[in-house]
Amino acid sequence: MIRENIASVEERICRACERAGRDRKDVHLICVTKTKPVEMLREAYDAGQRDFGENRVQEICRKKPELPGDLRWHMIGHLQRNKVRQLIGKTVLIHSVDSVRLAETISEEALRAGIVMPVLIEVNAAAEESKFGVSPEHTEELIRAISTLPGIRVEGLMTIAPYTENPESNRAYFAQLRQLAVDIGQKCIDNVSMGMLSMGMTGDFEVAVEEGATHIRVGTGIFGERIYT
Repeated sequence: MIRENIASVEERICRACERAGRDRKDVHLICVTKTKPVEMLREAYDAGQRDFGENRVQEICRKKPELPGDLRWHMIGHLQRNKVRQLIGKTVLIHSVDSVRLAETISEEALRAGIVMPVLIEVNAAAEESKFGVSPEHTEELIRAISTLPGIRVEGLMTIAPYTENPESNRAYFAQLRQLAVDIGQKCIDNVSMGMLSMGMTGDFEVAVEEGATHIRVGTGIFGERIYT
């Protein structure tokens, strides 16, 4: 079933790319595996997937040793500063940086590990009180502060749009994030690239692709509903 679900998601991505005049290669599918057992991840791996996203550091730490070494792990959930040390070196991209203090901790641990950690700035585009992220109007200010830190590089923006039955209702938030990235990119800030836009999930990823998403995060559409224990 997982292989079939991935094929269905892939077809929808391709159609969205065609509508937007985009190259399919410019969109990265991240399989969101929170609460899912390792066996299901292996099925997705066997179906050709290599990018996997988790919301919790301990899930990455637990699952990573049990899976092939060429998986690319993405930290897509809220990251606590006291968990950063466990995460550094295990993930290719942190999608959820929303404060200078968190960025400073990532910088310190990346320097300790001798790496440069790519990150995205999480933007609360819909101004939802229940969501983390910096407001659009304070995003550039945060990026400028983070850009001076060693061991960390800002590669773009991320947002979690509201849950909705109508994907079109989130188009404005995706368009807003894309325009924000364009505007900040034009400032040519040192150590900052706006080449990545992480936006769109199972319910609205096609609209996100049409609006310029480079990374979409799909869990339920591949693995089914979350499993809680």
